[in-house]
Amino acid sequence: MFKGRTVALLVVAAMLVSSLLTLTLTGEWSFAGTGPLRSGSYADTAGTGSKQNIKKIETALQLVQKNYVEDVDTNKLIDGAIDGMMNALEDPFSSYMAPDTAQQFSEQIEGSFTGIGAEVSMENGNVVVVSPIKGSPAEKAGIQPKDILLSVNGESFEGLSLNEAVAKIRGPKGTVAKVKVKRAGVANTLEFEIVRDDIALETVYAEMKDGKIGVITVTEFSLNTADRFKKELENLEKQGMKGLIIDVRNNPGGVLDVVEAMSEQFVPAGKAIVQIEDKYKRRQQSVSKGSGKSYPVAVLTNKGSASASEILAGALQESAGAKLVGETTYGKGTVQSSYSQEMGDGSLLKITIAKWLTPNGEWIHKKGIKPDVEVSQPDYFMVAPINKEKTYKYDMLGEDIKSAQTMLDGLGYNPGRKDGYFDKNTEKALKKFQADQKLTANGVLDEKTAGALEASIIQQIRDPKNDLQLNRALEIMRKEIAK
Repeated sequence: MFKGRTVALLVVAAMLVSSLLTLTLTGEWSFAGTGPLRSGSYADTAGTGSKQNIKKIETALQLVQKNYVEDVDTNKLIDGAIDGMMNALEDPFSSYMAPDTAQQFSEQIEGSFTGIGAEVSMENGNVVVVSPIKGSPAEKAGIQPKDILLSVNGESFEGLSLNEAVAKIRGPKGTVAKVKVKRAGVANTLEFEIVRDDIALETVYAEMKDGKIGVITVTEFSLNTADRFKKELENLEKQGMKGLIIDVRNNPGGVLDVVEAMSEQFVPAGKAIVQIEDKYKRRQQSVSKGSGKSYPVAVLTNKGSASASEILAGALQESAGAKLVGETTYGKGTVQSSYSQEMGDGSLLKITIAKWLTPNGEWIHKKGIKPDVEVSQPDYFMVAPINKEKTYKYDMLGEDIKSAQTMLDGLGYNPGRKDGYFDKNTEKALKKFQADQKLTANGVLDEKTAGALEASIIQQIRDPKNDLQLNRALEIMRKEIAK
């Protein structure tokens, strides 16, 4: 249960109950050479001017209450003041949740929730996707890490706090969220129609591949993830597993204790898992008591692997000899704690209280961790959806045509170019696709053709044979096993 100094677990909200799913601390923790430091230990650091500053805030509140031309809601003013205080930190991972939002936050941590399923942070005034949750409506629709969310159902996010934007995105199961998105490298804004649904909180998925290579996908580090991971790992080992791939692509993070427990299963005793550094530059090193594994291990990462995922990747790379395969990770090197009991009214503050560093002392914030073997997915994995309200044909130019060409090429129809110009080769490729789909083969990119293209490319993306990152990891693992 989430009581007292509850530490924020995950922000797996209805697209977004809070800021980016954060790396969080649980319980009491200490730094080497010091006494225990409880969450909240930094509260009394305002200095001799603190009383004067508090008086200034009280005076402003009284002046507004007494003189503002209309009646004011005092609670709203106080919430706004605290929210403004957190925004002034210019830290996307520190935030304030009013009682209603904090309650939803706790409820959704404890069970499933309804939404579109993605993690976000507030960066430079923009609502930015960290990663869509595996299997969620957001992922299926094509939402990607680093997408900037502009509006939902015509309501702009400009000028809103993250919590206000979250409230607009939330909604009942089965309702449609029309989300407008700005994506790097795409000139026009994109629009996704996403049907809200129940988001499952299963976080661990395991399977055995040919050659006795186990693959465990971890979608987030929630309170039960370490136990689930241990059970699945033991099951694979009982089946005679010879090598393991841990997939943390698009995993936005979670609880520090959990990722430490999982890492300890692979890091030999006496070696470091992670270092935590507080505001006074004091460091606590988490040292493994495990025994390591005799079989080779690889970790799959991409730009949506954040926070706790990066701790796992860094620990296994530097202290357990694992190979990282895929793309450079997100780059979130800070630790948050949340404070609810101290607030006294059900509201919650989530505050960045420390940095985390890899076993070798590297701070990966805003840099990420580079893989040992860099592998990108095919370009159609990142293709933007097509605007189905428009029709395109020969001799036209546009970003939607570029998307269609990328999809056609990925499906093997060879349009000859992917620059957005609708030439005769594009028309020919489109006609062949339409004929194969039993559509009118007129070479015109209309709504039905665009929908069929997108459905076909999603099926292509879901086919494991097209997952270049996983396949490369499997290839590496087979070579390791053969040594």
